[in-house]
Amino acid sequence: MQEKSKTNNQKKKYLLPASKLPKVVEETGDFRETVQWRIFRIMAEFVDGFNFLADLEKSVTIFGSARTTTDHPDYQKAQKLGYLLGKDGFEVVTGGGPGIMEAANLGAYEAKAKSIGFNIQLPEEQRVNAFVNRSIAFHYFFTRKLMLSYSAQAYVFFPGGLGTLDEFFEMATLIQTKKLERVTIIMVGKEYWDQLFDFLKNKVYGDHEAIDKEDLNLFHIVDTPEEAREIIKKSKPRKIII
Repeated sequence: MQEKSKTNNQKKKYLLPASKLPKVVEETGDFRETVQWRIFRIMAEFVDGFNFLADLEKSVTIFGSARTTTDHPDYQKAQKLGYLLGKDGFEVVTGGGPGIMEAANLGAYEAKAKSIGFNIQLPEEQRVNAFVNRSIAFHYFFTRKLMLSYSAQAYVFFPGGLGTLDEFFEMATLIQTKKLERVTIIMVGKEYWDQLFDFLKNKVYGDHEAIDKEDLNLFHIVDTPEEAREIIKKSKPRKIII
């Protein structure tokens, strides 16, 4: 009997009417800054990106420095390659920005081909050059990077900075580890890329044995747009598997 009375007292202690419940004050910030909202935004970018890629049938992605000026030989080479690929029926894909990206888009635009930009949204503007005739914008750099490297049948790297080198090494790593099928990778500009090749061959492979000898064959180094074009023409189309 005493135990039953004790239980009733506990109920009276905890079962309070709504008017007596303590008020919980939550801070109300911008809901778009929550983790949940960011996850949905990332998912949406993936969905939009893959839908965009599904319409591409024969594309080549071109990387390179955003700082390359219009009078630089590398700019002129990228423009020429974009034009040649456009005439060959390829869709030319870049990050949509200035420099090498602009040059490649300009060449494709002049060839009246699909000139595609995967641009990045900045706080004040979208960073997209004037020669893109089809584009998609991304908020996150990593989703944009994935889309740039997902479906092309060839990847061309002109001289560039940390971003270009990052993109090259990621592509090479994905192929080396068989996370990505063997895809054609071309480096344009022997004066620039031969030094990297020598480092990989003599230091990374030779002195440290950190890679296999076969890994040195993951890419081609050429000097002209015409050489790159001939290799690309032999590349195999890729199927988009989502």
